[in-house]
Amino acid sequence: MPRPEKIRLGEILVQQKLLSDEQLQFALAEQKRTGRKLGRVFVENGFVTEEQISGALAKQLNIPYINLKFFNINPGLVRLLPESQARRYRAVVLEDKNGSLTVGMADPTDLYAYDELSRQLKQNIALAVVNEGELLQIIDRIYRRTDEITGLARELEEELGDNVVEFGGSGLTAGLEEAPIVKLLQSMFDDATQIRASDIHIEPQAERLQIRFRIDGVLHLQTETDIKIAPSLALRLKLMSDLDISEKRLPQDGRFAIRVRQQQIDVRISTMPTQFGESVVMRLLNQGGGTLKLDSIGMTPAMIKKFRSIISRPNGLVLVTGPTGSGKTTTLYGALAELNTTERKLITVEDPVEYRLPGVNQVQVNEKIDLTFARVLRSALRQDPDVVLVGEIRDQETAQIGMRAALTGHLVLSTLHTNDAVSTPVRLMDMGVPRYMVSTSLQAVIAQRLVRLVCESCAQTHDVTPTEREWLKLELGDTVDSRRYLHGRGCSHCSGTGYRGRTGVYEMLEMTKAVADAANHQDPARFMKVAEAEMGGQTLRRHAVALVVAGRTTVSEAMRISNQFED
Repeated sequence: MPRPEKIRLGEILVQQKLLSDEQLQFALAEQKRTGRKLGRVFVENGFVTEEQISGALAKQLNIPYINLKFFNINPGLVRLLPESQARRYRAVVLEDKNGSLTVGMADPTDLYAYDELSRQLKQNIALAVVNEGELLQIIDRIYRRTDEITGLARELEEELGDNVVEFGGSGLTAGLEEAPIVKLLQSMFDDATQIRASDIHIEPQAERLQIRFRIDGVLHLQTETDIKIAPSLALRLKLMSDLDISEKRLPQDGRFAIRVRQQQIDVRISTMPTQFGESVVMRLLNQGGGTLKLDSIGMTPAMIKKFRSIISRPNGLVLVTGPTGSGKTTTLYGALAELNTTERKLITVEDPVEYRLPGVNQVQVNEKIDLTFARVLRSALRQDPDVVLVGEIRDQETAQIGMRAALTGHLVLSTLHTNDAVSTPVRLMDMGVPRYMVSTSLQAVIAQRLVRLVCESCAQTHDVTPTEREWLKLELGDTVDSRRYLHGRGCSHCSGTGYRGRTGVYEMLEMTKAVADAANHQDPARFMKVAEAEMGGQTLRRHAVALVVAGRTTVSEAMRISNQFED
């Protein structure tokens, strides 16, 4: 393929009528002022999309545009380029055809990059245009640290030799194991961040140390190595989080912050003694990711409209329920983001503070010094707040203080562990909260789960099994066989799982007058009947089935999360 000619992106977009002259001049001035790439200025200002830029370049240069989202990547070919060059030149090797390599580039007009790629690959190059955002995702996924982590674990194992295993003091951290263990942890966090892992599990077994990552709610094995390095890892992580390194018999909780790939990551750590050593679980919280908006968490438009109306009220209690890891905090933070204005004072009482919100007064509960939810909540109400978020209602005292606050002019947001929305008011009364308080202060309950999404890159038609058909009939009736269902066959984009990403599944119970009146009576069955009628069948199951019908998730995944709230 002949060497490409340098062309001007702005002129191409104007010629193809994707950009106006005024927009180009504005972008050129912005580029000069900020030093950012011109294409990035176009996209960030909403003038064009990345797909439009890629399509325009492909048309101008008469080369193909490849949508990486639907291209099955060959990791071996991608690794023909070192990661540093792939990132620097925004390039990825896609195909090998008759001795000629097809290389996808975000900017195929970069002549210097073309020359360097030709020199590195030592083969003929056929260029294609690819979307920069998708290209960077491919690079993050392919250039993982699995082999590096395994190698560093072996290096640590060799250096420790047979001398090991019990570490009693902090002086050992600067000893023989320091360099390899730091490198091992750094690579582990780097790899977990690249593949969007939410948790890292370090688990000592009888003969091996198992390290697993949780991705989209499901655990995946990262590596297995010698059990001898387990105490070293636990010790180092305890030191990083200021835990008691001499205590190995009791569980401990802590946190620390790290910087990975120019991102600030808060790590919540939990240690627990097991039969073969201390198990360590770390939750990774990306502080640079921003708070999700209510429009993007998966609620239906009708529910979002109703929820916004409820949280705009000056007082009352709003509860979000579901098991651990079901996205309750994300929903509450989305609500806080909309309520966070200069006219309102917002206070949160959390254990722990998961994300830092500018303009919000956030308090970390500390049971060790008797800084409990109830105690902090009492103090918070003296701070003249408009909105109070209580991380979790765990006991009767916290529940009653929150309810009283809701009755006295405050909007209170909190979470509770229940299976569904209908059973939540009953659960509050079981905790000892007076019926009148539940019926007058509770405004709404949202129950939610997280469901995995079908990978768009490998989605294909799925023939439902007899069991799946019977389950779907409960919602779809005789229309089951007239629908089209999808599943992911597994590809390089989803690491062979068939799923990529998650979204929320929701149901909402609004405490209308009829529901509040039923809550005041001592007949739980009557209350449940009235509450179910109020919801009108808009349940977690129905929302999950709607996602199946829309092709966004699989029947088996909808059944899996449904079983969680049917237990």
